[in-house]
Amino acid sequence: MADNVVSAKTALDAITSRMERAAARFGQSAQKVELIAVSKTFSAEVIVPFLEAGQRLFAENRVQEAKEKWPSLRERFAGVELHLIGPLQTNKAREAVALFDVIQTVDRERLAAVLAAEMRRAGRQLPCFVQVNIGAEEQKAGIAVADTVAFVRRCRDEHGLDIVGLMCIPPDGQPAGPFFAQLALLAREAQVPQLSMGMSGDFETAIAMGATHVRVGSALFGHR
Repeated sequence: MADNVVSAKTALDAITSRMERAAARFGQSAQKVELIAVSKTFSAEVIVPFLEAGQRLFAENRVQEAKEKWPSLRERFAGVELHLIGPLQTNKAREAVALFDVIQTVDRERLAAVLAAEMRRAGRQLPCFVQVNIGAEEQKAGIAVADTVAFVRRCRDEHGLDIVGLMCIPPDGQPAGPFFAQLALLAREAQVPQLSMGMSGDFETAIAMGATHVRVGSALFGHR
């Protein structure tokens, strides 16, 4: 096995071990927590060893970057599941529906309508998460906390989207736990089963609060 694949497997094993310990410590099921490798800004050359080590869930922030990297990688590696975790403009919705398997950043009515239309056109029904602006930060995307439950209902009932969960990015410099707990409460109220929350610095806290997906970048790939 090549050294870079060994390094990738070592990094993956270290994160999954921490995930399993966190799940056991807080009474969660390790099988229910999925590791998403956040490969944004990293080249295909950097990603390949992780694919060769067996990782299949990845996330990208931008449609154009994913378009440049992933079609050729998918030809080489079967079973990839690619999540969009960055803001999506409506004029990129068609490409996003073609490229990604899961959209984690549904955050406004217009986007929900356009995504639904593009999925019907393409004959694809992608699972979606509603992104919540959990810290009410002006600079961040996401639906307001107070509007989340009603927005999930409209996405399902009016637009026909398959909303499977909620996603958030807590504010920098504040303890993440209370924000993750609030997202978990919102998910219960909205009757969605999945929670995408937790990144390299706080994924163990997210697991304690019920995360089903953690998004890990720098702890796997190094700093950008």
